Amino acid sequence: MSGRSVLRVRGVAAGAAVLTVAAGLGVRTVADGAVAKYAGDALYTVLVCALVALCAPRARPLVVAGAGLGISWAVEFLQLTGVPAELSERSAVARLVLGSTFNAPDLFWYAVGAAAAWAAHTAATSRAPVPRTAASR
Repeated sequence: MSGRSVLRVRGVAAGAAVLTVAAGLGVRTVADGAVAKYAGDALYTVLVCALVALCAPRARPLVVAGAGLGISWAVEFLQLTGVPAELSERSAVARLVLGSTFNAPDLFWYAVGAAAAWAAHTAATSRAPVPRTAASR
């Protein structure tokens, strides 16, 4: 992958991260209850995947999605220890990043988010390059 391609992937990943945060805030303004919670779970993993792609732009979409899912699941299982709950009492950022209470259905919605991120990343990176004409060389 060329340096230009790396910059392109990073730019798309950064844009995806910003759009994902905006989508999460948007969902919270128009929905509540289970819809907002589980959409937020899926978008959390989409955001993690975007950050993984930003940090590792050469990674294949399946690796990015797998890493995002693994990180999301690790954070969810960490909630079984009580550490995130304690940190969440002290910090709004910790509450947003780590949550506080384990909820098994969240694991499914993280997988939904990883699948969506994989599909978007695959679509964004599988674009055929535009053929160069003699005039553009």
